[in-house]
Amino acid sequence: MVHHIVMWKFRPEIKEEEKAGLKAAMKENLESLAGKVPGLVKLEFVETPLASSTHDMALVSTLEKAEDIGVYASHPAHVKVADTYVRPFVTERACLDY
Repeated sequence: MVHHIVMWKFRPEIKEEEKAGLKAAMKENLESLAGKVPGLVKLEFVETPLASSTHDMALVSTLEKAEDIGVYASHPAHVKVADTYVRPFVTERACLDY
């Protein structure tokens, strides 16, 4: 198994009162990708990090093998979710694969 962890911060122009709704949409749509992308075993969206965290949210994905990260990244379902519910609202992406 391989883990793919991505963390983001909200763009500075995102208002505080919008963040909970945006996180809920991210969680619902990202977690819905399980079972749709070959090799993707599990997704967990972290929407309430501890105050000591450096980012606003994270996605922890479990894939069958390292090559599946590329399959996931380019899969049309993932691209659609990322382009609609994540990328327009975030900045400072950090990624760790292990």
